[in-house]
Parts: sequence; structure tokens; C-alpha cells
Amino acid sequence: MFTEFHLGYGNGEVTVSLPTKQILHVVEGKHVEPIADVKAAVNAALANPIGTPPLKEIVKKGDRVCIIVSDITRAWVRHDLFLPPLLDELNAAGVPDSDITLIVGLGAHRHHTHQENVTVYGQEVVDRIGIEQSHAPTAEDFVKVGTTSRGVDTYIHKTVANADKVILTGGIVYHLMAGFGGGRKSVMPGVAGYNSIQGNHSFCLHDTVGQGISPHCVSGKLDGNNMHEDMTEMAAMVKPAFLLNAVFTPEGKFARIVAGHWYDAWLAGCRTVEEIFGVPIDAKADLVIGSAGGFPKDINLYQGSKTIDNAYMAVKEGGVVILTLECRDIMEPPDFSGWYDFESLYDRELELRKGFTVPGFIALKCGLIAKKIALIVVTLPQNRDFIAKAGMIPAASMDEAMAIAEQKLGRKDYTVTVMSHAANTVPLLK
Repeated sequence: MFTEFHLGYGNGEVTVSLPTKQILHVVEGKHVEPIADVKAAVNAALANPIGTPPLKEIVKKGDRVCIIVSDITRAWVRHDLFLPPLLDELNAAGVPDSDITLIVGLGAHRHHTHQENVTVYGQEVVDRIGIEQSHAPTAEDFVKVGTTSRGVDTYIHKTVANADKVILTGGIVYHLMAGFGGGRKSVMPGVAGYNSIQGNHSFCLHDTVGQGISPHCVSGKLDGNNMHEDMTEMAAMVKPAFLLNAVFTPEGKFARIVAGHWYDAWLAGCRTVEEIFGVPIDAKADLVIGSAGGFPKDINLYQGSKTIDNAYMAVKEGGVVILTLECRDIMEPPDFSGWYDFESLYDRELELRKGFTVPGFIALKCGLIAKKIALIVVTLPQNRDFIAKAGMIPAASMDEAMAIAEQKLGRKDYTVTVMSHAANTVPLLK
């Protein structure tokens, strides 16, 4: 008896038929009914916050309020839907639009154009309040507000440091280094200076040079995650007055709005992310077959890295992972693909220690995973050379990939786990 699976691949799909008795797990996110009225949900969250009084009791007339927002790389957060009711609530509490500044937490990303501000935050928001952009390399825009217990000097954008009240906004998802996104990430790296970001992100690397990456900075882990803990200390220095974060359904709709204390409300949101996207598994499998879910999640290997990371969490040591990743733009972005010019992982690591970048970290992590397990990628024929250069095994079809996997495993009675939306779902070993 066989079970057939249809896995996303670009704008289409590939099919694989597996012996039913050998299937260990089918890892899928939990179905959640999306929020029908986002404005009403935001107003309810603002009126019934977690860990703080309602926002209207926290701000007062005369306050200069700074709202930190994510940049265009997080356009899925849909600030345009939840910022207007937040502004209305501030107005009702006595804070006019003229006393509110939106600050774009670019981190080290590039500046937005005016049109990108409209796209991400909506025309109404752009028309109502002033917008500034926090660009980490522009050193003169930042002031030192303290030093973390791990010795990282904390530089924060002047507008944030000088505000009377700071509100954090954003979306919460699993994060492959910080455990979870959202919350304190508005501050670090959002509105932090370049050296502060470098200092914080360096905790993702192993304490010992040559050992690669830290085992503590992974998806879903907060306790003992140095990067997260250091990040949290930095955020505390800003003394955020309030937080408004969103959690999403597997389809990208709003699942929950959390508001209130900048850490406690965020943590409640993280628990919801676990409920939706964290999938308990009893054991790891010999073979994991995963798809990012098709385009645009498999547009390039950089986007496909989330799929690699999550699938790796479900496979036995020495096992095999097959991924369906079309990668129509295989060389994008250059600040990721360029890291594969370092043939040695050790050289890649040394360069990363000189100047940390997230794409460089992901290139190192993918390389280390590919050394531990056989990583077979079903992809376009023109991608073969780059996939091989990345230390992975290219395959032109699922049949070819299955033949390679069985050869690597050396037997036919292997266990298999299927992850149809591996870019979003995180297997949690019980």
C-alpha cells in the first residue's frame, strides 16, 4: 500500500509515492481560522493587553511617541492593516499625529523609497505621521545607551532613545538564530547601531574558532540562547512602553494579535506560533522529504535555507534529506551566493567572524548541515553546478532523488517523514 504526496515546486508540484507502513510522520501546520476583522482584533488587544494597563492609560498628552516598524523584507506583517487603529488609539489618549514618529527598523538593510513606505505601511499612515529610517551604518544617528552583561556596547537610534514612549510592532515567527522573531528584534537589530548588531549576532557563532555555529542559537529555543538573551537586554535599555505584534496562519492571514508588555505579550505570541507551526514528532526518520511550499519560498537557495534547517531537525544523524527547491534565481541574492566562493567551511567561518552577515551565517549553517547528512535537492538542471558547489547533491527529478537516497541509506526498509510546508513548520522532538 502506497501514499501519494504532492509537493510544491516553483509554480507547480512534484509527486512522490511512498510505502504507507514506512511513513513515520507527516509534518503539517495546524489549521487556524483567520481573523475576519483585523481592526476590531487590534482594538480588542489594545483594550485588553497582557501584562500592562491599556495603551490609553500608558501614554498621555504631550508625550513624543515613537513606533518602531519592520522594513519591506517583512512586508507580510501587513502594518498597513494594524497601524491605523493604533494611531487612532493614541489620538484618543491625547497624542496627536504630529507627536508620533514612525521609525523603520532597517537594521543594516538598505533605505526605503517613499513608494515602499506607502506599500508597506499604507497611504493613510504615510500621510498622517512623520517617518524616519534607522540605518545601522549611519553612525552619527546613534547614541550609546548602555552595555550588555556580555560586553556588547548598545547604540540605539537617537529618535528612539529620545522618545517619551516607545512602541514595538511586528510579526512573530520561528527564527533560525534568535528562536523567534518579533518582540525585542524591533530594537535589535531594528534600530541598533552597526557595531551593536555585529556584537549581538556574533553569539550565533561557536565560542571556539573552527567549531562553526553555536548549538544554542536555533529555531524555537529561548532558554540559554545567548543571542536572544543579549538582544533582550538591549531592548530593555530602551524601556519600551508597549508592544503590538501579530501571529499568522500557515496561509499568511492574521491568526492572533498580541498587545501589552513588550516581553510578556510577545512571549504569549511565541506560544501561539508553537501551537500553529511547531509539530511534535516521536522520533527522527532515516529519510525526510521536504518542500518549501513552492514559489516564492523556493525562488532561490537563500529562501530555501529555512526548509533545509527545519527538515534537518526531523532527520536522524547520518540520514538523508530530499528537498524540492526550484530555485529559478539560484544566484540571488549575491550577498548569499558569494559565500560559496569559500570552498572551505573553515575559511567561510573565519570571514564571518571578521564581519557578521545573516546571509553568511546561513551559508555556513547550510554547509555544515550538508557535511553531516546527504542533502539532495530536486532543482532546475541549470542549477546543478551551484548546488554541487554548495556541498549538496543535485537531482533533476524526484525519481532520481529517491534512487540516490536509497543508495545512500543502503536499504529499502527506511523510515520517512514528509514535510509539505517545511519552510514554516518546525518539528519538535518529544
